[in-house]
Amino acid sequence: MAVTYGFLPLMTVAAASILVYVTAGWLLSLRLRDSGIMDVLWGPGFMLAAGVTAATAAATAPPAAPGLPVGGFPDRWMLVLAMLAIWALRLAIHIGRRNMGEPEDYRYAAWRREAGKQWWWRSYFKVFLLQGLVMLIVLSPATLVFSTFEADQFAPGWLALIGVSVWLTGFLFEAIGDEQLRRFKADPANAGKVMDGGLWRYTRHPNYFGESLIWFGVWIVACEVPWGWATIVSPLLMLFLLLRVSGVAMLERGLAETKPGYAEYVRHTSAFFPRPPKNRRK
Repeated sequence: MAVTYGFLPLMTVAAASILVYVTAGWLLSLRLRDSGIMDVLWGPGFMLAAGVTAATAAATAPPAAPGLPVGGFPDRWMLVLAMLAIWALRLAIHIGRRNMGEPEDYRYAAWRREAGKQWWWRSYFKVFLLQGLVMLIVLSPATLVFSTFEADQFAPGWLALIGVSVWLTGFLFEAIGDEQLRRFKADPANAGKVMDGGLWRYTRHPNYFGESLIWFGVWIVACEVPWGWATIVSPLLMLFLLLRVSGVAMLERGLAETKPGYAEYVRHTSAFFPRPPKNRRK
């Protein structure tokens, strides 16, 4: 019977690596006077923490752990690392390119104005440590995978195939949706208009919908190891944040005020889950 080894110690390793990472990001933000760099650092933070955690797990594996590759990672570990790395690198490049040369994101700029001279230390807790905590929780399925050492749990099975399929669907929704919106905004003729073509015809937030699928996909892969199902808090937390906190809810408040045609777009287009659009008003 497969067993898990060192999940809590590995969570501690992940927490320590994330703490160092977000603290370094905070110090950089003070120098740049831009707390929005956390958006660029978000994806790579997962990749770094996962890599450190997997390396620690391999280095501290029980000597009797059968099937653990010498000097390498098991197949399921490599699968999870690849899923995280591909997502993280694409997202960091996309956000970095989008934000290059732009002023601080309006959300962080508003918090900076509200906090005044206290923002330099408040930003550490409100932006960097808070997002670091979210990273730690969302990364828990991957951490559990890295804590499994029995040989019969190394090779991905049919659940992993389902998980990768869900992840790939989410990745394509996020990547294609982001690129469609980037091209739309790059055209001066679209200034002030609402993007309602491509994937945006079926959901007002294809990138956020894709993001949620990505984490459900990672969780499904983790369900192949003992107690993997218990890390369901990871994708559920991400879904909640995307729907109610920093994603759909926050963005739509601003769009409703700045985009004249957005109210009509809301009437005929699903907010999150893709579906055929309703008939437009005549």
